[in-house]
Amino acid sequence: MNRIYSDDSGSLHMKVFREIEQAILSGDFPPGYSLTEQKLSTELGVSRTPVREALRQLELEGLVTSVPNKGVVVVGISEKDIDDIYTIRMAIEGIAARWAAVNITAEELEKLRDIVELQEFYVGKNDILQIRHLDSQFHQTVYSASGSRPLRQILSQFHNYIQKPREISVKYSGRAVASVDEHRKIYEAIEAHDSVRAENEAAEHIRRAKDNLLKAIKE
Repeated sequence: MNRIYSDDSGSLHMKVFREIEQAILSGDFPPGYSLTEQKLSTELGVSRTPVREALRQLELEGLVTSVPNKGVVVVGISEKDIDDIYTIRMAIEGIAARWAAVNITAEELEKLRDIVELQEFYVGKNDILQIRHLDSQFHQTVYSASGSRPLRQILSQFHNYIQKPREISVKYSGRAVASVDEHRKIYEAIEAHDSVRAENEAAEHIRRAKDNLLKAIKE
């Protein structure tokens, strides 16, 4: 984890929260790992108060739990959580794409096209890191183009929670190429302002991603 400096903008306990959350979601703090206020405050260069507040918030998020005689223990994201998240995403990412087909601006459409073209370029280079980075940009652009702040917030949180599984999935069995092809289909449906097709393509994209990921996890 990175040390946090108090002169940075924003709430200190939120910075601590995000730093610990990132360590949990990336797998640096695996399920079962014990978190202590003293150790975290030393590593992050902050007092124990913002660490305590951050741990409380992480418990509300379900990422950690308080265990008698053990303290705060990492729960993380389980395989069932992943399954549930992808199942929910199949429904609401379809809604996001449908609304994006209606509400997208010319600037957002151009950005979406550029992302897809860059992904196709990096597929040719077999640059998985760039493809995964652009994958996040693609989905965030669709969320924004939907015009719904609640939908964007929910989907952004889900996307953040499954960052490690997404990394596993995109490296597995040609998934990167297939994913970029699916992004192209979603983009073309949104460009045509075909809301029904956009919704169907987005839902199918998430279904295939889910099937691929669960297969990768099992293997």
